[in-house]
Amino acid sequence: MLLTSVRSLAGKSLRVCSLVLFAACCCAQTAGSSGPPTTPKVQQLMTKTRPGIQQELQDRGFALGQPVFVRIFKFAGILEVWMNKGKGKGFELFKSYRICNYSGFLGPKVNEGDWQAPEGFYSVSAEQMNPKSSYHLAFDIGYPNEFDTANNRTGRLIMVHGDCQSVGCFAMTNERIEEIYLLAHEALQQGQERFAVHIFPFPLTQANLKKFAASPWIKFWQALEPGYTAFEQSRQVPEISVHNGEYVTAGRGQKLAMQQTFEQGRSR
Repeated sequence: MLLTSVRSLAGKSLRVCSLVLFAACCCAQTAGSSGPPTTPKVQQLMTKTRPGIQQELQDRGFALGQPVFVRIFKFAGILEVWMNKGKGKGFELFKSYRICNYSGFLGPKVNEGDWQAPEGFYSVSAEQMNPKSSYHLAFDIGYPNEFDTANNRTGRLIMVHGDCQSVGCFAMTNERIEEIYLLAHEALQQGQERFAVHIFPFPLTQANLKKFAASPWIKFWQALEPGYTAFEQSRQVPEISVHNGEYVTAGRGQKLAMQQTFEQGRSR
């Protein structure tokens, strides 16, 4: 049964996570801004992890410090790390990591204490990296974002972290979070202002949306679909905004048209 198989990925023990924030995607860091916080423990872990991940990156034509984008599919239990080599090529998939545990069923987080892992569009800045996590290493995904707040969704402290156990968070094995944390840390350190984290129940293809049409969350998933499709088509992280409590996905042309319409409306 679908819900049973999803629930089997939920945390075995009850542990909580940490923090909050929302924005769009991944630009250049402004001059003079600081990099992610660090500790001697984190430096030691990154030193241990760096040689192996650098070799994997080199074998695939990537380099440590290039911009990253994280995409999560709850039903498959997969966290993807995409990287951008530059030169206008867009993002390419570097590696897919198996999620060790996450909480709840398919569908968004609605209330504090509902044991649900969120779905939607989030982002992580340097300040949201948590080198002092009680769960090995962690970063806060930024729940609740502007959409969540506009729709009266409550909760906080939603992380991607280690230790393979969670309530409401996405838990990885320690080895996996060490790699993911290093990739994110180095991207932020090298100038990426923040990296996007897009969380979906499953790939939002028309076939899958039709398959899950009876779900009470189908309208919410349909609202996420333009953001999913925009990345699939362009391999660029789309700009996601919130208008009147709804997600809006806009390319450069769409954004300009929206701005012109808004300005025309104000001038009347």
